[in-house]
Amino acid sequence: MSEETVQRVKRFFKIIGGFTLLLVGVLLIFTPAPGWVVIALGLGLLGAEFVWARRLLDRLKAGGGRLRNAMLRQTTPKT
Repeated sequence: MSEETVQRVKRFFKIIGGFTLLLVGVLLIFTPAPGWVVIALGLGLLGAEFVWARRLLDRLKAGGGRLRNAMLRQTTPKT
């Protein structure tokens, strides 16, 4: 097999794996499982191939950071 063929096969499986993780993550949101983590993993795989996935992952990270900061502000005792 040529190097180009190997790269295409790797890209194909990366894309299939990313979309599979996205689908499983969406299904896991409705169960007591870490659906958002699985979605982030799927977007991480797809982000290597697609700009839209990289942007969505960046937005997800920013939203998680804002949520964390809001929760820390809420639980910090005021003196």
